[in-house]
Formats: sequence, C-alpha cells, structure tokens
Amino acid sequence: MKFLKYILFLLLILAIGLAIYIAVQPNKFSVTRTQNIQAPAAVIYDNVSDFKNWEAWSSWIEEKPDTKITLSETTNGVGGSYTWEDDDGKGTMKTTAAEPNTSLTQEMQFAEFPKSDISWDFKSDNNGGTEVTWNMSGKDLPFGFKLFTTLMGGMEKQVGPHFERGLEKLDSIVVNSMKAYDVKVDGVTEYGGGFYMYKTTSATGANISLVMGKQYGEIIGYMAKNNIVQIGMPFTIYNEMSSDGNVIMSNAIPVQNKVVVARESEVLCGYIPKTRVLKTTLKGNYTNLGQAWSAAMAHLAQNNLTQSDIKPFEIYQNDPGNVPNPADWVTEIYIPIKE
Repeated sequence: MKFLKYILFLLLILAIGLAIYIAVQPNKFSVTRTQNIQAPAAVIYDNVSDFKNWEAWSSWIEEKPDTKITLSETTNGVGGSYTWEDDDGKGTMKTTAAEPNTSLTQEMQFAEFPKSDISWDFKSDNNGGTEVTWNMSGKDLPFGFKLFTTLMGGMEKQVGPHFERGLEKLDSIVVNSMKAYDVKVDGVTEYGGGFYMYKTTSATGANISLVMGKQYGEIIGYMAKNNIVQIGMPFTIYNEMSSDGNVIMSNAIPVQNKVVVARESEVLCGYIPKTRVLKTTLKGNYTNLGQAWSAAMAHLAQNNLTQSDIKPFEIYQNDPGNVPNPADWVTEIYIPIKE
C-alpha cells in the first residue's frame, strides 16, 4: 500500500511537472516554408487563389485520399472557401484578403482547435521564377492545444513536412501546366485582308523573340507618334523561312486605312488582299510553333493545296503581358492558297 502511494505521488509530481511545462510553452506558433518555382507569379497565384485546385497538390489529401472535400459556391479570391472531413475531424478554409499576384490571407478552422492564420506571398525573381512563401500561425493558444501539439512533437513537426510536400507538388503541377499545348488545323477559310504598319528584318531561331519584341516596340512607337490607331492583333509575315530556323520577316500591326509614310521611314504601310487561306491554330507556348507549322504544311500536301504568291503569316491573338500562362497563348497561322 505504501508502495502504491509512492507511485501515485510520483505520477502526481510528473503530471504537475508536465502541466507546468505545457503552461510555460509559447502562446503562439508560426510555421513557414519557401520554395522557388520557375513560373510567373501570376500563374502560381491563379492556382493557389482558387480552392478547387488545392486537392491536386495537398499533401494532407495525398496522405488521406478518402478525405471528403466540399467546395463552396465561391472558391476563388476573397470569400472563397471549402470544407474537408477525414477521420480526424472536419475543417474549413476561407480567403479573407487578396492582393492579385502578390499575396493571399486565409483563415483555417479545424475541429475544436483554435483558428489559424494562413498567408501566401509570391515574389518574382530576376530569372523568370517566383519565390513562394507559405505560412501558418496561431496565437492565444489554450492549454489543451499546447498539450496536444507538445505531445505530437510541435507544430513544426506536424505542419512543416506537409508544407514542403505541398509546395513540391504545386511546383510540378504549375510548371507542367505551362507546357501544355494543342494544334488544330482548322481548314480552308477566307482572310479578310487589310492595311498594316510593318517593319522588316531578319532573325534566327535563337533570337527571334527578342527581335520581334524590338520590332513591335518601334512600330508601336511610330504609330503613337503619328496618331495611327491599331485595329487588330499583331502578326508576322514570313517572307523567307529556312529549315534551320532563320527567317526574313515583316512584323506588322493592322490599321484602318492606307498610311503614307516619309521616304526615310523604316516603318512602312502594307496591304494584304482578301484571300483564301489554310488556317491552323496553336494554343500554347510559341516554342511549339514548329509543330503547328509542320501540321499545316502536312495538311497542304495531303489535300493537294498549293500556296499562292502571298506570303504566309501568323497572328498573335492574345498578349502574353495579359495572359501569364503560355499554355493559354493563341496563335493563328494563315497560309494563302491558290483558288
């Protein structure tokens, strides 16, 4: 009996010691992980800001695939939310603040635990990538929560590995999403023609993007200086194309009427007549234009279509500055054909 009293006394001392240890633990926590993802901040932000995408890269769901996800009517941006339920309980996540392409603030409630604050920061680097920082924090923690987290090894041990795995999966999903592309040979149609301002130069496969950017900048500058209004999307006429990727091209911007330019001007005015064309559409990065042109040329050969004397051209239907994901860029290839 005396021995039992000693055991009970010892257990009491241990319980008091544990209680004191738990009580003096910090009343707040913060867990942060950062990963550099080789993608524009806007592309990553678009994925993270919409809860319908979270299931694909959540490491918690990867660990417990039977988790039940319920999306709210609004999933994207401020007010967007979702709930989940697994064998540990039910949780909710809601976005409370958002600065597009820069940051997100969210609130998480799981079971009976205190609410946690979630934040995301997206910082572009100088190499086309983005530093993504994911943080979870809490404050004014009750004794029961501190007891639970202490017995489970702390919030760093509980949350940190999930953040690391989640960011790793997000990286893979975002980068692969930018590689997606589709080529469609739309068939023979009619191009309406019209006037355009243009500038001609040569380029190689290695520098064509830089050359195009410079060309369009000069054309737009000339048009602004002379109050010439753009009426359509930029396009490129290929005067000569070689198998090694070298080209002589005219970069052009559509205008309403013929423009008379000074004799010394490098920016000129041209005209394409209404003509039958074979149209092919690429949705995806411009790096896939080679496949689109190959599909178009193969269609010409298979259908006994003959190119006319009008040079082929491609129209860029959206502006990469406004469409951050290359998988969403749209380019239309037009090859004029004989009647």
